[in-house]
Amino acid sequence: QVQLVESGGGLVQAGGSLRLSCAASGRTFRNSAMGWFRQAPGKEREFVAAINYGGGYTLQSDSVKGRFTISRDNAKNTVYLQTNSLKPEDTAVYYCAAKTDAPWSVSIREDDYDYWGQGTQVTVSS
Repeated sequence: QVQLVESGGGLVQAGGSLRLSCAASGRTFRNSAMGWFRQAPGKEREFVAAINYGGGYTLQSDSVKGRFTISRDNAKNTVYLQTNSLKPEDTAVYYCAAKTDAPWSVSIREDDYDYWGQGTQVTVSS
């Protein structure tokens, strides 16, 4: 089992940056692909970025490509989302999730992820 705790959210002006962290407990973190999703008010949750278990493969959504970077430190059981050039439309609750099946691959589908954190709020002011 994997427990996930996100941190690093907050209020930032447009153009600013935040680094989100997701700390994992449990021995399966190193054998899990990890993903970040977000949900804005009144909208469905959407895929943001994912990374495979070794960190050698990443995927980002078109809306954040070139601005957000996902990375992981398996020694610290932590996955990160570096968010740069933030826009008001990036305002959302950001969730990390763990995918234990086929961890060498990544997925944009929520149903492929087994464990979820409680989320961290990111608010970008214009």
